[in-house]
Amino acid sequence: MDSSDIAARLAVVRDRIGRAASGAGRALREIRILAVSKAHGVEVVRAALRAGLTGFGENYVGEAVAKMDALGSSNASWHFIGRLQSNKTRLVAERFDWVHTVIRERDVLRLNVRRPADSPPLNICIQVRMQGDDARPALPADEVPGLAALIGAQERLRLRGLMGMPMPDAPRDAYLRLRALFDELNGSGLGLDTLSMGMTADLETAVECGATLVRVGTALFGPRPR
Repeated sequence: MDSSDIAARLAVVRDRIGRAASGAGRALREIRILAVSKAHGVEVVRAALRAGLTGFGENYVGEAVAKMDALGSSNASWHFIGRLQSNKTRLVAERFDWVHTVIRERDVLRLNVRRPADSPPLNICIQVRMQGDDARPALPADEVPGLAALIGAQERLRLRGLMGMPMPDAPRDAYLRLRALFDELNGSGLGLDTLSMGMTADLETAVECGATLVRVGTALFGPRPR
C-alpha cells in the first residue's frame, strides 16, 4: 500500500467524520484521527506519514519501538493503546508520546518516575469501562475522579482525557455516558481536551456523541496482516 492509496482511504474517512460531525452541529476540525498501525509494517507507516497522517496507535511495545527506530526523526506522534504491562512501563514512558490505557495507580506512579526529565510530559488518557457487563480491563466511571486527581499531581504526566472501547453493538447510551463523564470532569476544572472513542465500524456514533479523537485502522490500512 502506497501513500496515494492511504490518502484516498483517508479522504473517505474524513468524509464520514465530516458528515457525522455536521449532523451533530460540530466542525470537522474538532475531531482528530489516530491511525491504528499495529501489525502493519514500517513502510505502511512511512506511506501514511506521506499521506498526511501524524498520530499512530500501537498495542505492542516491541513492535512500536522497532518502527520508531526504523523511521528515525519524523513528525510522528506515538500513542500506546494496548494493555499496559508493568514490565513495559519504562519503555512506554521513554518512547511514547501518549498512553490511552491507564487504569491503575501503580502504573501512574511508574510512568511518572520513568518519564525522562528532558522529555515533555507524557500525555495520559484514562480508559473507562463504557458498559457494566464488559469484563475487559477498564476503570469504572465512579473511580475515574480519584485516578484523575493522582495523574494531575504528577510532574511528568499530563492528563488529556478519557478513552473508551465499547462492546460490539453497544447502545448509544454507552457513548453518551462517557461524554457526560468527560463533561463532568471538565466542569470540575480539569481542562480535558481528548475524548477518545470510536473506531472504523462505529466512528459516526462516536462523533455524534462527542468524540474528539477516533481510532481508525481497517478503514485506512485494510485488514491486519495475519
